[in-house]
Amino acid sequence: EVQLVESGGGLVQPGGSLRLSCVASGFTFSDYAMSWTRQAPGKGPEWVSDIDSSGDITTYADSVNGRFTVSRDNAKNTMYLQMHSLTLEDTAVYSCSKDVSSGATKECDYWGKGTQVTVNS
Repeated sequence: EVQLVESGGGLVQPGGSLRLSCVASGFTFSDYAMSWTRQAPGKGPEWVSDIDSSGDITTYADSVNGRFTVSRDNAKNTMYLQMHSLTLEDTAVYSCSKDVSSGATKECDYWGKGTQVTVNS
């Protein structure tokens, strides 16, 4: 059974940082690209970032480029999202997802339940 479990969310002040983790199980993690998406209150899902299976190729939404960094440790079956310079607009539930391919296609077949990130002074 594929499982994706996010952690690391919380309450942070504007300008602060957080690191999210996504632990995967039930499939060969190193064979698949992975993605982060987020959903803010009252809004639809927004793709944030993805990383290919090897971790060599990463892409970001314009809204987070230069502030967020995605990475992965295939030995630990874990993907990370390091977030800096957080703003109120980053408040959302952040979820990780498994791509259907080793390269990031943005077509995902499994999602985690998400972790809440709240940016508030």
